[in-house]
Amino acid sequence: MTIHKDMTIGELIREKPEAIGVLAGFGMGCVGCPSAQAETLEEACMVHQLDVNVLLDALKNA
Repeated sequence: MTIHKDMTIGELIREKPEAIGVLAGFGMGCVGCPSAQAETLEEACMVHQLDVNVLLDALKNA
């Protein structure tokens, strides 16, 4: 699976459940958020004021 900034959080979690821990480590409680099914990783990073590339690297290394 290729992780990219345009995938939704819901997509990511369904494909790679271990990503939940990475998201939580970045302070993102997106797992339980209803908008996670439609919100992209890039959009979530903008909301949480995070660098999407740093998050992508962490997710790819998880």
